[in-house]
Amino acid sequence: MKGFRLLLVSTLTAIGLLTSPTAATAAQAPIHFADLNWESGSLITDILRIIVEEGYGLPTDTLPGTTITLETALANNDIQVIGEEWAGRSPVWIKAQAQGKVVSLGDIVKGATEGWWVPEYVIKGDPAKGLKPLAPDLRSVSDLPRYKDVFSDPETPGKGRFLNSPIGWTSEVVNQQKLKAYGLSDSYVNFRSGSGAALDAEITSSIRRGKPVLFYYWSPTPLLGRFKLVQLEEPAFDAEAWKTLTDADNPNPRPTRSLPSKLSIGVSTPFQKQYPQIAEFFSKVDLPIDPLNKALAEMSEKHSTPRQAAKAFMTAHPDVWRAWLPKEIADKVAASL
Repeated sequence: MKGFRLLLVSTLTAIGLLTSPTAATAAQAPIHFADLNWESGSLITDILRIIVEEGYGLPTDTLPGTTITLETALANNDIQVIGEEWAGRSPVWIKAQAQGKVVSLGDIVKGATEGWWVPEYVIKGDPAKGLKPLAPDLRSVSDLPRYKDVFSDPETPGKGRFLNSPIGWTSEVVNQQKLKAYGLSDSYVNFRSGSGAALDAEITSSIRRGKPVLFYYWSPTPLLGRFKLVQLEEPAFDAEAWKTLTDADNPNPRPTRSLPSKLSIGVSTPFQKQYPQIAEFFSKVDLPIDPLNKALAEMSEKHSTPRQAAKAFMTAHPDVWRAWLPKEIADKVAASL
């Protein structure tokens, strides 16, 4: 696998698929960032890359992959930075961290969360849109069996549909195990979209049509900023039960809500040692969740690229990112904007 990833990096570089505005002219080898395929991950990654490129004068590029393959690449130092790492969630990360191969830096988005959600109108209705409450007593995941017909799967009569993460995300394994742990495997279909964008599209389409939809989601995201949603209650967090949810091969997963969210910047240990000044900056990153969600919503609505959205956010909120940096570095970044 390591050889394959190195070959992939070389191939992508040769055909121009790795983005690097300065690598062509810089003798220094670029810092490889994970190319994260969800909105907050891609926006945060480009904010970090802009600062590294313009403030510290170092080239960067990106390498795509699933969460698991990118964490494996980070452990092998095939990439050096994961801009939004939900540290402590996947067995790959936990093992690499225990071996001293990776480090999580900072607490970059306070108030982040994840769980199972439904639109508010499913529970309360929406008189303005002529929608009656379809599941007025829905509060918890334990209530879901009696509402399977409300969330009916169009392809599997008699079962509801739960929209899971795409395959390859750590949360996809956790949610699959939760369906078993909550006793929902016989009443709900574990439906997985092909990508984060496909998951967004299905949720958004259902909400705009006033249809009931049950789905996994997280914050920071544009979706939670645009719609009124209700997060379903889950059993209190249990660390031992959590281990059974992150293990796809565990035949008897136990119920628990997800590990409390802490978003960090994941770096390889060699990177931390080679670039202590950048590691210090990473440890200070703090993105207020409300402005971040607003920026994500604007990025989605305007179909902006992550780089465009990152520059717009940094231009609008210089006080946020200047607090992470020495003045001379911050001034260089400001001049580039």
